[in-house]
Amino acid sequence: MSPHCPPQTIRSLLAVTLLVLLSPWREAAGASLEKTDLFHSGDNGVTLFRIPGIVATSKGTVLAYCEARKNARSDWGEIEVHLRRSIDGGKTWSPARQVAHFGERLPGNPTKPAGGENEQTVNNPVAIVDRETGVIHFLYCVNYARCFYMQSVDDGLTFSAPLEITKIFEAFRSTCDWKVLATGPGHGIQLKNGRLLVPVWLAYGKEGAHAPSMSGTIFSDDHGKTWQAGAVALPNTEEWKNPNETAVVELSDGRVMLNARTLALSNRRLITISPDGAGNWSTPSFDSALLDPKCMGSLIRIPGTHPKGRLLFCNPHNLKRDANGQELPGAHGERKNLTVKISVDDGRNWQSAKTVEEGTGAYSDLALLPDGTTLCFYERKDTLTVARLTPEWLNQSDAAIAPASNPVTNGGSSR
Repeated sequence: MSPHCPPQTIRSLLAVTLLVLLSPWREAAGASLEKTDLFHSGDNGVTLFRIPGIVATSKGTVLAYCEARKNARSDWGEIEVHLRRSIDGGKTWSPARQVAHFGERLPGNPTKPAGGENEQTVNNPVAIVDRETGVIHFLYCVNYARCFYMQSVDDGLTFSAPLEITKIFEAFRSTCDWKVLATGPGHGIQLKNGRLLVPVWLAYGKEGAHAPSMSGTIFSDDHGKTWQAGAVALPNTEEWKNPNETAVVELSDGRVMLNARTLALSNRRLITISPDGAGNWSTPSFDSALLDPKCMGSLIRIPGTHPKGRLLFCNPHNLKRDANGQELPGAHGERKNLTVKISVDDGRNWQSAKTVEEGTGAYSDLALLPDGTTLCFYERKDTLTVARLTPEWLNQSDAAIAPASNPVTNGGSSR
């Protein structure tokens, strides 16, 4: 929320099945929300920057990366991956530069009747910080059809030549005869046991289409030398329609939670839990407290005074509603009111919430700095912006989330 918000008020969001209270407030001294625009539409001749991802390295360096959509705003087209780097906790930043794809050019846009054969779509960048080696692992896709891996050993100053790892996705064929593959978006994680974990989604409709889709994970147990496919965690069913763009977090007991966007009628985020992030996923269920306007969300775990630490979940807290304020099942809501929700019990309940951006706020990603500050890198109109969520800001005047009744559970994309 902006430091120029009006005095604290209570807003009641009407819903048939869920009532969530969010309270805006004026920031006290020392708890202001600082925002920095990192990528602007038009910079360096780029039409639109989208799909933000962010990580903080073991040394405190911050890497903020995204898709640079050169000539059009769509998911397909001539797209590069650009990155900016900060060595002072996100206060100042290096100039933007292209970081992928520097292998053989691989043009081919099946969604464009003419000219697409000359376009290379480099999409869905995902970084992982390796706590044990200090290496930054970086994955991305080309033309939603091939997946590549590279790494940095100097905190993102340089990256290795890309290595194609598409063949590991063949393990999903028996469950999902995919035509489209995508990593993330956002960031991957490293588990306590050292495993590197990246959420992925796969679409198996016509060539180039992003639906129907399902979600799973890929992982590495040797610090990125080899990668393997896990099991499909979130299949496409009538109830869990088209899971994709999944966030991942390790819980306090070492289990792994996936939190996915869907096109389900419930308008809620879809959750599943695994003991190892690779298989034995629980039966998916909707989290009644987490609204889903059909937009990517982000998730991170931060240490704190609570025994289980805290989970932060961020997405647009908004749904499309009819003239009477009733939510419309399965409808795409306007991407605004970007909100961080906080859980101190591994996501069983979300006790409080704070607004990062009252206006336009869409895709986001979260990273934790060594000093305890959380960075939220998000889409804000025609910019990608970093907000600094200090512990003081997160802790002050948290708004309570009212207990929720069960949402609609029967099922029912463009990005």
